[in-house]
Amino acid sequence: MSANYPPPQQPGGQNPYGPPQPGQPQSPYGASPYAGGQPGAPAPGGFNAGAYAPPAPVGMAPEQKNPGVAILAGVAVMLVAALAYAGLMRAMSKDDGSYTEISYIALAVGLLVGLVVGKLGGRNPALPVVAGLLSVLGVFLGEFVGYSMIISHVLSAHDLGDMSWFKILTDHTSDVWKFYKHDFDFKSFLFLALSGVVGFVTTKRVSS
Repeated sequence: MSANYPPPQQPGGQNPYGPPQPGQPQSPYGASPYAGGQPGAPAPGGFNAGAYAPPAPVGMAPEQKNPGVAILAGVAVMLVAALAYAGLMRAMSKDDGSYTEISYIALAVGLLVGLVVGKLGGRNPALPVVAGLLSVLGVFLGEFVGYSMIISHVLSAHDLGDMSWFKILTDHTSDVWKFYKHDFDFKSFLFLALSGVVGFVTTKRVSS
């Protein structure tokens, strides 16, 4: 047989479950300062659900960047842009070998290379430098190949021979270099440098 024992009576009608009265000793397990439904209050039982971040949704993992792939893609874009630059030079040339200079295309080369390298490579500190160098190289190759195409066109227009631009580029490189140096001036240098700057800056902005 069990007997019911009444809880001990507090002197002066004090409630053991109420707030401490003046002069009453404080309990080490008293009420939390965040009690009363305040934001961040621990849940009953001591578990605070707000302290744990929800799991990331499936398929929303951070995009991985690969500097090696970015450089390879930048080289591919640089070569395509160089060939497009050369083709435009050939299209704007005349039968006497003169052509309308379109140096602003050099800025487009830097922009394209920078976009691809920055998008695929992420925040790698070496990639803006690589993109700038690739941009300068793309402009140089575009103009060099463009001169080869113009020379091939001039030879064909004056019945001086039918030689492809690729053969001129590989077998008569020194002649192409002479034409390149003859037309190279401060404006050519300026746009060559600007293409590198555009490639550098674009890569930094896209990757940030």
